[in-house]
Amino acid sequence: MSGGEVAGILVAVFWAILVSFLAVALARLAQTLRATTKLVADVTEQAVPLLADASAAVRSAQTQIDRVDSIASDVQEVTSNASALSTTVASTFGGPLVKVAAFGYGVRRALGRKDDAPAREPRRTVIVGRTVSRREKRKLRGKRD
Repeated sequence: MSGGEVAGILVAVFWAILVSFLAVALARLAQTLRATTKLVADVTEQAVPLLADASAAVRSAQTQIDRVDSIASDVQEVTSNASALSTTVASTFGGPLVKVAAFGYGVRRALGRKDDAPAREPRRTVIVGRTVSRREKRKLRGKRD
């Protein structure tokens, strides 16, 4: 065997080893691509119903928001109507009622009834079971000083 033949055999062996490694790498790559394809198909199968549910939930939320908006506008209208009604009632009955109350008070004062102010009793001081008037109280203070 000459040197060229040995070199040829070595190149052929290395070439065979290289082709074997490439074949193994391609086989694993094909396996990975199959697994990835299956995973994408599974995700697609699960994502489509989830997207449909999400779309239905968004539609339902929009319907509820529209209802709440309608209710809020109705409440605003009722509030403005109640405000207008209270203003009308206050302006219609408020002035005359104040006048009637003032007239009644004036009549009571004119007739001499003093129901508004309770009768005041003179202030008294109690000393050991004895009631003392203001004048006597002043005298007692003067004696102490």
